[in-house]
Parts: sequence; structure tokens; C-alpha cells
Amino acid sequence: MQFLQILSRKPGKLEMLFQIPFCQKQFPCSCLATSACIYSKKKKANSYEQVDQEKYKNLVYSVTSYKTSAQTPETIFEEDNLLYGPPDKHRPPAKAGTKTPKNWVPLINPDKRISPLNSDSNLPRKIMLQKMKMPSVTHILQQTLSPQQVFYLERWKQKMIVELGKDGFEKYTKNLFLQGELFHSALESIFLSEEMAVKEKSEDGVISGYLSSVEHVLEDISEVKALESGVHHETLQYLGLVDCVAKYRGQLCVIDWKTSEKPKPFLKNTYDNPLQVAAYIGAINHDANYDFQVRCGLIVVAYKNGSPAHPHFMDPDLCSQYWNKWLLRLEEYMDRN
Repeated sequence: MQFLQILSRKPGKLEMLFQIPFCQKQFPCSCLATSACIYSKKKKANSYEQVDQEKYKNLVYSVTSYKTSAQTPETIFEEDNLLYGPPDKHRPPAKAGTKTPKNWVPLINPDKRISPLNSDSNLPRKIMLQKMKMPSVTHILQQTLSPQQVFYLERWKQKMIVELGKDGFEKYTKNLFLQGELFHSALESIFLSEEMAVKEKSEDGVISGYLSSVEHVLEDISEVKALESGVHHETLQYLGLVDCVAKYRGQLCVIDWKTSEKPKPFLKNTYDNPLQVAAYIGAINHDANYDFQVRCGLIVVAYKNGSPAHPHFMDPDLCSQYWNKWLLRLEEYMDRN
């Protein structure tokens, strides 16, 4: 055994020792590969050898092949969008939908009586918004934004200030509000059949694109019951101003008109607008000034470039879901105040 250990220290010697003649040919013995274990120390187990390399090869490749570049404000914004997504991709926490409001009030008022049609029923209601000591739907939603929503909105604001400057950003926001007001005014004229007013407004390049955008939606709207009309929930004590109540493809809806420079093809892209619509539906159903009840909603996103608007229809089940979310936001606001 000592002799074999000495030979094993010299490469090639042990192999020659065990070669035997057979049919005038020599074959090395395959077992000689284990001879080195006699002399060498036992190797320490390598934990990396137990890793499933095939399973993680894509991860290893993505890490080792990543290249960084010089950071600029533009690339930082792009990187943030990649990591966190823009605000319109925000989704409310899953737990919020599972909570039950403490002060639950039904969306449909079971005690409300629907009066028969009268002679002036074809004229849309336009009730002035009463000055009451009640918070508005818009104010409540603004005061109960989630930290994630606040982060996205603030980041968008800072990005716009970098691009436009502080004064430019203020001018930009004022123009957005002005365009929205002109657009709503033009739609009101359309529903009231004020053709001359519509013609004058449509010739204005500021809103002509928005009006072209909603043409195909207007074809599906009939029996307008309210326009720019104030509502308040007598039980929950909040108020708001409804853009329009009319039938959309035969379904009576609270209709909310929105303007946008970017496409919003899905309902989730409209931020808290579905909660706003649900809040208005509940208010109408519990407001004695309205002798009808609403079960559906519609959010119409019009585009400045004239591309076809996206109508987002909310059926009764969807309205009920957002009504529960609205009640949770209302409770949060009341708890804070």
C-alpha cells in the first residue's frame, strides 16, 4: 500500500504499472482514476454544486449581461415608469374591496317613490348646487388618496415642472380646466338643441377635437334627464355636480365626461372616476329633487386630437362594487375630520 501511495505522487507511473498485455495490445485500467483519492485530502462539499443551474440560468444571464448607462433626469423618469408604472396603471389594494363599510347605505333607495311622467318631463333638470355645510365628492376623493396615488401625482407634477417650468405648468393646468369647461358647455348646448351655439363652439379649435371625438358616443345617448345638476345625499351628507343623466343604449346612466391627451382604453385608467360616478348615482337615488333612480354609469374619455372617445360602461354590479369602495373612502374622510 505504501508503494502505491508513492507511485500515486508521480503522474503516469501508476497507470503504467497496471497495464497488462492482451492480444499484443495494452489497455489502461479504468479504475485508476480513483487512485488519487488515496493520497489527497477529502474535499469540502461545495453548496453551489447542489443548485439547480438549469432552473436559474436565465436569472444569472440577466444579471451578468445588464449594462448601466449615465443617469439623467429623463432616464430616471423612464426607469421609474419601468419599475413602478405610470399613475394610470395604479390598482387599488386588494384588501380594500374585502372591507365592509361600518355605515352601509344601499345604492338603490328602497323607500323612494317614482312619480308618474308629467308634462315637462322631457326638459332636463338643472338644479343649482346648494351651498350647504357638506363636503363635495371631489373634495372627499382628493383628501383620501392613497400614499401611492399621492406619490404618482407628485412625481407627475415635478416632471411637468421640469419640462415646462413653474409658470408654464400653472398655465398648462389652467388651460386644461378651461378646455374642460368649454367642452361641457358645448355638450350642454347639443343636448338642448342650441344649434347656433354648438356651431360657434365647434369652430373653436380648442374643443373641436373633443367634439369630434365623442360623435359616435352621442349617437347612443337619448332621453336626457339632467345636465350640470346639483345632487346631495340626504343620509350620508355629501354633495356633487353631475355632468349628465341620460340613457346610453337604453340604460339610464350617470354620465361623466372627461378630456384627455393620452389614451385611456380601460376603466382602470380613469383613476377614481368610477368612485365619483357611483357616489353621484347614490346621491341621485337619495335626493328628493329627482323622481327617478339610476343603476348604471358611463365614463366617456374624449381626446383633443379627435380620435374616437372611449366609453366605459358600468353595469349595476360594477356600480355596486365601486359604491362600497366609495363608502369606505367616505368613512375614512369622516374619521379624519
